[in-house]
Amino acid sequence: MRGVAAEHLDADLSGSPLWNPDLAPTPLSRRTWSTYNIAALWIGMAVVITTYTLASGLMQQGMTWYQALFTILLGNVIVLLPMILNAHAGTKYGISFPVLCRASFGVRGANVAAMLRAIVACGWFGIQTWIGALALDALMNAAWSGWSQIGIHTALSFAIFWGIQVWIIL
Repeated sequence: MRGVAAEHLDADLSGSPLWNPDLAPTPLSRRTWSTYNIAALWIGMAVVITTYTLASGLMQQGMTWYQALFTILLGNVIVLLPMILNAHAGTKYGISFPVLCRASFGVRGANVAAMLRAIVACGWFGIQTWIGALALDALMNAAWSGWSQIGIHTALSFAIFWGIQVWIIL
């Protein structure tokens, strides 16, 4: 297939403000994930401390363990459908979320969608940092009896846990 469209695909886009290596499609040779890898990722996202916290909260409100488990399973299955639809183009064509959003929202609108996704990610980072800080606070209190006497021990735990996470990320 060597028409105008194919020649256009071979064009050098390195000077374009709309292209950078992070937005380029992942070549087929680097797309090595199988169905197993994607299923393992989904299960890994479902089996996290926030899920355990949700289950304990549901049981505290009066649900039995199997009702809480079914509720969480149902919620994960409901969320799975939009996740699969959102990921289909990425897994099939090797394009990232911002590139996929350009088709629906345009170049500038894709920035809005990406920022909304980033805000949600920041929220989840905060929730998980708070839960980790509570665990660190409990560990510090068990290891050092004077820890709970510090007036801002929970805030210190949050700052320490946040710092550890940022250090790992960077």
